[in-house]
Amino acid sequence: MTQFKGLIIAVALALIGLGGAGCQTYNQQNAGTPLWKQGRLADAAKEFARKAAKEQSGKDALIWQLEDGAAQRAFGDLKQSMAALEKADELIAKYEEKAKVSISSETGAIFSNQANLPYEGYDYDKVMVSTYKALNYLQLGEPDKARPEMFKAYQRQQDAVENNRKRIEKESESIQKAKADANNAKAQASSERAMQDPNFNGALNSHYSQLDTLKAYADFVNPFPVYLDGLYFLNYSTGPSDLERALKSFERVAAMVGDNKFVLADLETVNKALRGEPIPSVTYVIFETGCAPWRDQIRIDLPLFFIGSGNVPYVGAAFPTLELDGNYLSSLVVSAEGATESTSLVSSMDSVIGRSFKNELPTIITKTILSTTIKATAAYGVNQAADHDEIVGILTKIATGIAQAAVNISDTRTWTTLPKEFQICRIPTPASQIVDVSAPGSGQRIQVKVEPNSVNLIYVKSINAMSPLIASQIKLK
Repeated sequence: MTQFKGLIIAVALALIGLGGAGCQTYNQQNAGTPLWKQGRLADAAKEFARKAAKEQSGKDALIWQLEDGAAQRAFGDLKQSMAALEKADELIAKYEEKAKVSISSETGAIFSNQANLPYEGYDYDKVMVSTYKALNYLQLGEPDKARPEMFKAYQRQQDAVENNRKRIEKESESIQKAKADANNAKAQASSERAMQDPNFNGALNSHYSQLDTLKAYADFVNPFPVYLDGLYFLNYSTGPSDLERALKSFERVAAMVGDNKFVLADLETVNKALRGEPIPSVTYVIFETGCAPWRDQIRIDLPLFFIGSGNVPYVGAAFPTLELDGNYLSSLVVSAEGATESTSLVSSMDSVIGRSFKNELPTIITKTILSTTIKATAAYGVNQAADHDEIVGILTKIATGIAQAAVNISDTRTWTTLPKEFQICRIPTPASQIVDVSAPGSGQRIQVKVEPNSVNLIYVKSINAMSPLIASQIKLK
């Protein structure tokens, strides 16, 4: 009995020590994103490079390569950006070859938390990896290498619907496997009753209602890579088939974003090109503004309905939330030789990411409730077994409570260095070669030199409403 008591005390104290440190969420581990949001580009790029190098073999390897790739691109280190995005692509391919996560791993994560699984990337991550690689190649003056990336971005968009179906099927199987375990019978019954509790559902709904306000693009498509596809195959056309592809891409974008006059002008240009007319000298502006949504977590008390649940010391459940960033420039004004235009929205990453989050949310909620009740049931059993001794019982309850709190975190991993919006505009290429770009109300203003009698692309990046505009110029044709 003395040995048993000593063992329980030792285990309890060890859990208390471990639980005091707890499990950190991605946000808590991520020192780069706060620097990024402040517009401290050099510091953010350095921090993301450090994390990507340190974590390249861990479960979070992919997310750090994504962050590093986008941060280095904005910072202007295109070679480092390409290296990070190449590593990200390799990791994505590895996970896809292994058919993503096995059901046994998913089921195991139910007993701890989803953040314990490798981050494999969402479909919009994969599309943007190819898109950024294509843009990097264009800026590096290697447009031929951008072509296969445009094809890959298109295919990844096409695969998204099927991938979503497979994800739902796999996750449903993992949930059913956890429920089928006879040891989880109490937890299953309790979780099913908890999901019907009006107070619990009210608390959940209050945090997710904003998802219904976001525009939903069809079939999980991000319109920006589709627009870039049209722009590429119009200006790097090798024949009628490329022009037909450009036409289809612009038509798809027009169907998704409505009456965007710049997309309609592109449609007119490609139709004329198909009739043999020359492509006019225009200068395009692509504007990346703001920061993409990030994931945070909320804790909601979960009602437990099995007998004796009052003895379980911790019954809070952690759920992910999607937070939108409001600190961004709403548009740019572009002018040259008397022509003035304002950039117009072509893709909201709030909507792209929001739809993905909303689609997976029902499964996340089910998993979280089941996981929490399974752990609470197990804690109740341990506490009951230790109740024969007052000291052991107290220490055990403290230890199980801390242990549950330590693993009860939400998966908040998401690609935070993506922008909030992609905007576009186009003006005739000026003979003066000078294009003026300004952000109304911010005092931000830059001048960009372009090639005369050519098709140019000015790419502008802004992280927050007051950070300096970052611009690069590419001659397309």
